[in-house]
Amino acid sequence: MARKICVVTGSRAEYGLLYWLLKEIQSDARLDLQLVVTGMHLSPEFGMTVRQIEADGFVPDARVDMLVSSDTPAGIAKSIGLGVIGFADALARLSPDLLVILGDRFEILAAAQAAMVARIPMAHIHGGELTEGLIDEAIRHSLTKMSHLHFVAAERYRERVIQLGESPDRVWNVGAPGLDAIRRLPRMDRSRLSESVGFDLMAPYFLVTYHPVTLTDSGREGVDALFGALAEFPEYRVLITGANADTGNSVVYQAIQAFSVANPARVCFVASLGQHFYLNALAHAEVVVGNSSSALIEAPSFRIPTVNIGDRQRGRIRASTVIDVPEEQKAIAEGIRKAISSSFRTGVKDAVSPFGDGHAAERMREVLAQHPLEGLLLKRFRDIAT
Repeated sequence: MARKICVVTGSRAEYGLLYWLLKEIQSDARLDLQLVVTGMHLSPEFGMTVRQIEADGFVPDARVDMLVSSDTPAGIAKSIGLGVIGFADALARLSPDLLVILGDRFEILAAAQAAMVARIPMAHIHGGELTEGLIDEAIRHSLTKMSHLHFVAAERYRERVIQLGESPDRVWNVGAPGLDAIRRLPRMDRSRLSESVGFDLMAPYFLVTYHPVTLTDSGREGVDALFGALAEFPEYRVLITGANADTGNSVVYQAIQAFSVANPARVCFVASLGQHFYLNALAHAEVVVGNSSSALIEAPSFRIPTVNIGDRQRGRIRASTVIDVPEEQKAIAEGIRKAISSSFRTGVKDAVSPFGDGHAAERMREVLAQHPLEGLLLKRFRDIAT
């Protein structure tokens, strides 16, 4: 009898990382894919990206609508509560053998809480990482302790998950699943990309993604510093993708809208590009600017310079393509000048990604299909001898 593997996705970025694992599960006779869609996927404000999931050939087995119309701390906490209730019902109905969760977002915390109480074993992807400017940091490590199997993106992260008390024989360094998408990416030329996005990207452009920094609360000052710096490069076009549904999202969104309206000839804002268009936009960009994890994990595979702003990704492993700058206009502008310089661009041509070889999905599929489920719920905290 096929194992029922339930995968949860709550955001466009996370779905892009899960896509090839979903395909691997779907095509394996030993496994029965169940897909639960939640969070931003079900929100018109964030592009209603469940439509893209369905267009890709996946049929959600459950939809957990959990986002309240508020980006305040109280609103996010209420969304988590609604998520726990919704996932409790969905998981009771689906009764999976194993729940697969990725990352560190509050939507996934809600799913994990419901699964933990329901005694459903969990496999967690992207554990052991650090993002010290976010509440995601605490969520990620909490998910590690709730989970029973662990798929990490680098050996340092494997060591950290073990340091958290997890058994080494339940932790696999599979690499970052985002590299699977890059390895299999159907490439588009700039002309076709421009046509698909609806904006002329034939001229050099920056790809920008800026999310709220949920612990330090840089707010309007941080995003104003970013757009002030971008204004210093009028010869470059700017393609901006939407921010996550985190605390402070409305401030970031308003600033993006204002910058786009003020510069219609050179700025394009797209709430959600989707994985295919996003990675192709990344491949053709001159520089990636912002504070998204994709700029540190996926961009190095394209040898594209990244200007990483502020503390949001502090603690994450860096490739030589990354330039770290504080959330100050002058520093951001200086970082961009360095990134577009011929000397820096020449230096990153031989950059090597620290996140694997693009075969993560196959490795995860085999573990999901073969690892014994009996006794999986029982974990012993593994002390490290001092």
